[in-house]
Amino acid sequence: MCDTMVALGNSTHDGSVIFAKNSDRSPNEPLITVRVPRKKYRKGEKLRCTYIEVDQAEETYEVLLLKPSWLWGAEMGCNEFGLNIGNEAVFTKEKYAKTGLTGMDMLRIALERCQTSEEALDMLILLLAKYGQGGNCGYDKNFTYHNSFLIADKTSAWVLETAGQYWAAEQVRDIRNISNRLSIGGRFDRAHPDLVSHAVKKGWCKNEADFDFARCYSDPLFTRFSGSLSRQTAGAKVLDGEKGRITTTTMKKILRSHDAKTEGKQFTRHCLASVCMHGGFLIGDHTTGSYIASLSEKACTYLITGSSTPCLAVFKPYWLVPGETFAFNESETDQAVLYWRRREMLHRLVIQNQIPSLQSYLAARDQLEESFDRAIAALDYTDHGKLLEIMEQASAAETELIEQTLNSATGRPNIKGGLFFRHYWKKKTAGLEKPRPFKDAPAC
Repeated sequence: MCDTMVALGNSTHDGSVIFAKNSDRSPNEPLITVRVPRKKYRKGEKLRCTYIEVDQAEETYEVLLLKPSWLWGAEMGCNEFGLNIGNEAVFTKEKYAKTGLTGMDMLRIALERCQTSEEALDMLILLLAKYGQGGNCGYDKNFTYHNSFLIADKTSAWVLETAGQYWAAEQVRDIRNISNRLSIGGRFDRAHPDLVSHAVKKGWCKNEADFDFARCYSDPLFTRFSGSLSRQTAGAKVLDGEKGRITTTTMKKILRSHDAKTEGKQFTRHCLASVCMHGGFLIGDHTTGSYIASLSEKACTYLITGSSTPCLAVFKPYWLVPGETFAFNESETDQAVLYWRRREMLHRLVIQNQIPSLQSYLAARDQLEESFDRAIAALDYTDHGKLLEIMEQASAAETELIEQTLNSATGRPNIKGGLFFRHYWKKKTAGLEKPRPFKDAPAC
């Protein structure tokens, strides 16, 4: 489960394109931040993705990936040209294949090979037609789904939604957000040539005039129970309300938001309807990482938590420049996992009511983020030394705050909430550092 959103320059305060995403996955699944440099390959080489091999490009671009530690692909990320993509699980009436490219594989390939949002759209469509989508994407459970994508560059954005081999695409005009549901209706800019005729043949609609992609192709049961309608509606309401003055602060507000029924109770009950998703039930996930991108010709500035639970986490500034030490390389997966798990302990201690003053921590966190914002506002983006200095200071300040808070923990674990919620989190925390049980995909 996830939520992704974008505001084009005609809808933001400073004319930049602002992209943001929460990744909602298994609470124990590390979402790591990995940087992969440009690479060249011999003609005819093959690329091993999560489950299948595909043709490799002769050159790939530099990318920053926020990815589950055990998968080749990524939930979200960017490349050296400022291209950004986020992936969503969607539930449709088409069959789920046992193998193929995962949506996260497709996302990474597009980032590695494309420069613009339209190029990435074409690449994703090509990959879907040539290799198909499929394979288990669950960390500690079998979980298969189809995929949607929000693609953005410095000037434009597209939504691509799929159902098996079929797809529809919509060019973003101002603001747009997607969740775990098909959201393109009867109007779209591009589509699979047989999209409508297939639906008519299946009896999902009467004719072309009656066609609505989301209504015809959605699995209504799984889509409803995903909580995606509430999350998408909540995100769209904020974007629409601040249209014309949207900033990264707007995106933080959305990514940290909770459904009205659970606001203030998020550490004692689960909620699939919250954009800042909190786990604790048989179905549903937990927000394991958050990401915001501000894209302009002047600079591409990223805000990354590197940790779960955005209502607790610190958004830290990041630039894709030489010499930074925040992102890990692909050979440092173990270190990246440890980084994520150390911050995840804050979330677990909050659930266990072992942090003496959560409000003091949150106040300190907000002060840190305000100081980061001031530093960014005063930047000369051509000064890479200053960018590195800000990143290093931000990372050190966040680490110090996290460690101070963890070291302040007192008492015995005392999880509040219902019986199942308490059992769920006790079991999850006990298994936090255990290896992933499934062995059907290689570790990175």
